[in-house]
Amino acid sequence: MDRRPDKLLPRLRRGDIAVLDLVDLDRATADALVQAEVAGVVNAAPCISGRYPTLGPEILVHAGIPVLDAVGTDVFRAVKDGTRVRLDHDVLHVGDEVVAAGHPQTVESVALQLMEAKAGLSAQLEAFAADTVQYMKRERTLLLDGVGIPEVRTRIAGRHVLVVARGYDHKQDLLALRHYVREFRPVLIGVDGGAEALAEAGYEPDLVVGDPHTVSDEVLRGGAEVVVRAEPDGRADGLERVQDLGVDAVPFPTAGTSEDVALLLAEANGAELVVTVGTHATLEEFLDRGRTGTASTFLVRLKLGGRLVDAKAAARLHRSRISAPALLLLVLVTLVAVGVVLALSADGRAWTALAAGWWDDAYATVRGFFG
Repeated sequence: MDRRPDKLLPRLRRGDIAVLDLVDLDRATADALVQAEVAGVVNAAPCISGRYPTLGPEILVHAGIPVLDAVGTDVFRAVKDGTRVRLDHDVLHVGDEVVAAGHPQTVESVALQLMEAKAGLSAQLEAFAADTVQYMKRERTLLLDGVGIPEVRTRIAGRHVLVVARGYDHKQDLLALRHYVREFRPVLIGVDGGAEALAEAGYEPDLVVGDPHTVSDEVLRGGAEVVVRAEPDGRADGLERVQDLGVDAVPFPTAGTSEDVALLLAEANGAELVVTVGTHATLEEFLDRGRTGTASTFLVRLKLGGRLVDAKAAARLHRSRISAPALLLLVLVTLVAVGVVLALSADGRAWTALAAGWWDDAYATVRGFFG
C-alpha cells in the first residue's frame, strides 16, 4: 500500500494486491504492475476520470489483472500494509470483513470509458498550453540562460549522454541500445527509478538525479554523482537521506520534473548528443497521467533541439550503420580465407567448397562482433 506509485512499485512482489491512489492510471505505472505480476489492483481514485483517454487501465485488464476502481481513501485507514486480503469482484475483504467496495473494471467497461474520455482531449490540450506558458514565465532565466543549474564533476562536454527513466518501454530500449553503449560509452544518467533500471541492466550510472526515495541504498552508494531535485524555494525531499548514507549530493531547485533536471544538466555541460530512454516523447505520452509538470519537459526538450534523440530512433540508426572498420575487417578476413584456400586446394572444386565455407565463417564472425 502507498498513495505514491513511485514508492509502491519497487516494493511489489509476485502475488501482491497493490493498493494505490492515482487518478487516471498511466501506462508506465500499469506496465510496472504487470511486470511485478500482481494478483490485483485496488485504486482509491478513478482509474479513468474522463478528462482524457489514459493508457493504463486497458493494459491491466488485457493482462488479466483484476482492477477494483474508486474505492475511496478510507481503504488506507482500514487496511495496513502487509495485511492478507481477499479481492472478490467489487469488494475487498480482510477475513470476513468488507473493508472497501468499488467498481470492477473489465475490458468492456474500460473500452466504453476511454471512448467517452476522448471528448476531454481538447480541454487537456488547452490546459497543457497554459501550463507551458506559466512555466516559461516562472523559469525563463533557467531555460534561456541556465541560471541555477549546479556544477557537476562528471565530464559531459563533447560526449554522448544516455538519460534513463523507468518509463515507457525502458527495458526493451536499454536492451536495443547495448551495442550503442558499448561503442560510444555515453555518460549514464539515471532519473529517479531509472538509476535502478540501469543497475538491473548491468550498468553503473554516472549520475543519479531526481528523487532519492526511488533509488536503493546500494545504487546511491555505488559511486555515482547525486543531484537531488529541489522545490523552487530550496526544499529538497530526500537530500537528508542521501547525506545520512555518507553520500555527497547537490540540490537542483526547479519547478520542473526530474527528467528536466537530467536534460538541463546534459545541455548546460555541453553534451554532444542526448539519447533518452523511458521519457515522454509523444503527445499521447505528455497527456498521459495528466500531470502539469510535463509542460516543463516539453519546453526543455525544445531547448535541446537537434541534440535530443529518442532511444528507438538511436537504436535503429546505430543498427543500420555499417562502419568503415567493419568493412575493412570483413575484407581482410576474406583475403586471408582466400589465401589459405588457394594454398590448400588441389582443384577448382575443392577451392569452391572451401572458399564458400571460409566466407560463411568470416561473415558470421563479423556479424557477431559488430552485432
